[in-house]
Amino acid sequence: MDFLQNNLIYCIPALGLVGIIVMMIKSAWVNKQDAGDKNMQELAGYIADGAMAFLKAEWRVLSIFAVFTAALLAYSGTITEIKGVPMHSSWIISISFIIGAVFSATAGYIGMKSATKANVRTTQAARTSLKQALKVSFTGGTVMGLGVAGLAVLGLGGLFIVFLQVFHVTSANSVEMRTAIEVLTGFSLGAESIALFARVGGGIYTKAADVGADLVGKVEAGIPEDDVRNPATIADNVGDNVGDVAGMGADLFGSYVATILATMVLGQEITVTDKFGGMSPILLPMVICGLGILFSIVGTWFVTIKDDKSNVQTALNLGNWSSILITAVASFFIVKWMLPETLNLRGYEFSSINVFYAIIVGLVVGTIMSIVTEYFTAMGKGPVNSIIQQSSTGHATNIIAGLAVGMKSTVIPILVLAGGIMLSYHFAGLYGVAIAAAGMMATTAMQLAIDAFGPIADNAGGIAEMSQLPPEVRERTDNLDAVGNTTAATGKGFAIASAALTSLALFAAFVGIAGITAIDIYKATVLAGLFVGGMIPFIFSALCIQAVGKAAMDMVQEVRRQFREIPGIMEYKAKPEYEKCVAISTKASIREMMMPGAIALITPIIIGFTFGPEVLGGLLAGVTVTGVLMGIFQSNAGGAWDNAKKSFEQGVMINGEMHYKKSEPHKASVTGDTVGDPFKDTSGPSMNILIKLMSIVSLVIAPYIAVKAIASEHKQEVRKEIRIEQKTDSLGHTITDTLTNTTDTLTR
Repeated sequence: MDFLQNNLIYCIPALGLVGIIVMMIKSAWVNKQDAGDKNMQELAGYIADGAMAFLKAEWRVLSIFAVFTAALLAYSGTITEIKGVPMHSSWIISISFIIGAVFSATAGYIGMKSATKANVRTTQAARTSLKQALKVSFTGGTVMGLGVAGLAVLGLGGLFIVFLQVFHVTSANSVEMRTAIEVLTGFSLGAESIALFARVGGGIYTKAADVGADLVGKVEAGIPEDDVRNPATIADNVGDNVGDVAGMGADLFGSYVATILATMVLGQEITVTDKFGGMSPILLPMVICGLGILFSIVGTWFVTIKDDKSNVQTALNLGNWSSILITAVASFFIVKWMLPETLNLRGYEFSSINVFYAIIVGLVVGTIMSIVTEYFTAMGKGPVNSIIQQSSTGHATNIIAGLAVGMKSTVIPILVLAGGIMLSYHFAGLYGVAIAAAGMMATTAMQLAIDAFGPIADNAGGIAEMSQLPPEVRERTDNLDAVGNTTAATGKGFAIASAALTSLALFAAFVGIAGITAIDIYKATVLAGLFVGGMIPFIFSALCIQAVGKAAMDMVQEVRRQFREIPGIMEYKAKPEYEKCVAISTKASIREMMMPGAIALITPIIIGFTFGPEVLGGLLAGVTVTGVLMGIFQSNAGGAWDNAKKSFEQGVMINGEMHYKKSEPHKASVTGDTVGDPFKDTSGPSMNILIKLMSIVSLVIAPYIAVKAIASEHKQEVRKEIRIEQKTDSLGHTITDTLTNTTDTLTR
């Protein structure tokens, strides 16, 4: 036990390394599976090549951004003081930023590579049984989950050890420790910056292709969604990988890092006497998330089914809940072992057992969010059935029903989040809110495995359709895909919930570093900042959706051109020009992702340096509240529309009559799904990165605008003291009259 106490900090990156090793083992297993016949492998090759072409194009652009930003951070790190107030940073923050950016891009690449290997192997496995198809697709998802979590813990834990040595940290509450953690924020900034562009760019790519393929292929030409004759079908399948896999991987990598970092920043303010040199509140979130990788690995063992009649969703839920339960039990012993009996943060005193209760709150909030999201988006449930029923009266009523479902779906999650915030704060103050988010994120490896399994299954169905395999193969992949739509929605709900708690923790850290104690909305400037912040998610969403619309128009025109100008496509005598559709999506996504990304990065800097930290705090509050609501609404509405459309493929009963594909209600559901595509895969899931990235940018600039606040707001006051002295002789006559003026200058 003494050895573990003395070397606990080195165990953290070791846990990340374990996750990466298991990831490599599972990746090797996936690669050994049968990839099917030559035709299947050729189609899978098109998808893999298209995905890699997009990532390379995206990386070329983002590398320029990364170098420019790193240079600015390096310069800011050389500033030692402003107006006599010392800065606690270093030029090394630029290196930290670059490492975070590279790790984030690598996390997305690992997921995409795994998915493009697993998709065709899932198709081949579906030729034998649903059980084997689930095993291959979920193992492919597990590769991404473990890769993301392993890289995050390895990178964060490893850099923390290095920075402790570089800055000669001697105690947990020293100036050197503050510098080490300040520099570590660069890692999170790099991760979130790349995540935003990956998520927005990937989302624009996938939905431009999807909408184009649906509108021309299914609606106009009347051919199946993934028909090999549709020129946009390869681009559509590529989009599943670059958006839902690579984008989601980078997204949750950033969430994971930001959550741990926010808790570390607050933990550094707590002065304790413990067995770890006073560092237990700082190390705790890294330890919990590191062990969460092991618990997620255990959870994957429970994801299995018996036969084709088994419920896939139940198997996934069993794996998810088992990893959460193990994390909850283990957290009790970890907290009691690491933390002293009492702690105090900013005057709020709490006990170690209350920290454990806060972790439980985070786990419960994450679980409830997943359950609620599943209810609002799953096939066979009331919300999706309401959309199906209203599809019978046309396209407009389908849209109305979907919007209503999305809006109603915000009620329970927001109440749960509000209750979680109050409870976690009650138990352990601001540290409780942060550690609750860390507890929720502990099982990220499992959450991502469940999420990534969906796009793999979707691709598998596409390959089955394009390869014209027997109907039972497509039935099995559709079974997985329908569940995958729900797990994708629950994954986005989980990401949004974690973002809300993480942003609050980052906000608390920002307030401490910026030197403000309260945000007064009675001030006109602060209230204005609140309204501007509330507007940002709307303009951000509008730009994302508009980008999808523009790119989709180009895609529709290209598909129509090929149907018109290339004879023999519909008779399977000519091969479509898939690469032209891939190029359209790639160029559009790279071009259109710039403006939304710029809004997230530049707005906090402009507001902070122009109006100061309190107004910036109002901006962050507005962004967080509106962003969470918009994220939940858009993701759930899109997921419900998608599964309403898929329900027609199995047949639905409307007013006593069965309706299937190509019926009028089905066509209305296709329209709803098309509207919902950018909601659920572009703008909706980008909300959680938007609010976290703006919070992290604010945290990085906090020391500089705090100095500005001191200079401008702490006005000088002058007190004049007048003292009169009189001396008289024995007869009472004045012989001396002295007037003394004393001026004291004070500052608040």
